Parts: sequence; C-alpha cells; structure tokens
Amino acid sequence: MSLLIDTNVIIDLLRGREQGVHLLKSDRDPLMVSVITVHEVFAGMRFGEEEMTETMLSGFESLPFGAEEARLTGRWWREYRKRGIILDLRDLAIAAAAVVRGVPLATGNVKDFPMPELRVEQWPPPPV
Repeated sequence: MSLLIDTNVIIDLLRGREQGVHLLKSDRDPLMVSVITVHEVFAGMRFGEEEMTETMLSGFESLPFGAEEARLTGRWWREYRKRGIILDLRDLAIAAAAVVRGVPLATGNVKDFPMPELRVEQWPPPPV
C-alpha cells in the first residue's frame, strides 16, 4: 500500500534517525511526499545539505497540489476555524494530498491532523 510521508518524517530520514530508516525498508510502495513537504524541507534545510536533500527527495513520488486539494483545504480551514481550531495551512494541504489519493499519511505529529476522513499512521509506530 502507498504511503504519504509528512515533513517531520523526512527530516528524521535526513538526520539519520533510526525510525525513519525502517520506513525506507518497509514494503510500502510507492512512498510519496507532497510538494508542500518539499517546500518545507527546502525552507528549513541546513547549509551543506542541498545534495543530500535532493538525492533523498528524488526517491519519493512527488504529489502536486491542485484544485481538488485546494477546495478540500479551504473547506477544512473554514470548518475548523468555526470551531475555534486553527490548523496550519501547510498541514491542511499535506492532508488533502493524502485524502484526494486515498492513501494514509505517516507523521510524528498526529495531533496536527484531526480530519476524520484522513487515515493517519503514527511514525514511528508506538511501541507494542
């Protein structure tokens, strides 16, 4: 089954954290990132990480942000704001990419993704 990878998981991979490496060795295919994650990673990249970042991100299928994702992001923004919940626009856009394609989102920030129609996988998985 495919899996969309959130920005914090990509950062774990770039930093060589063990939990991220296990994801790369999983049978999840394809592993995908949103173009929003690409933006976030490049915006926070440290000096000297350009080549490593390019190499890593080239190994993932990159999902565009289109009109369907924009409509869903706008609907969620409006619905949650009415309830007094302010969500980050980038998180909404990443979630929309997963929902539109019917794939789960792997993230270490589960609380940032309260949308009931989104399948979220805690990463790393909680201990059993």
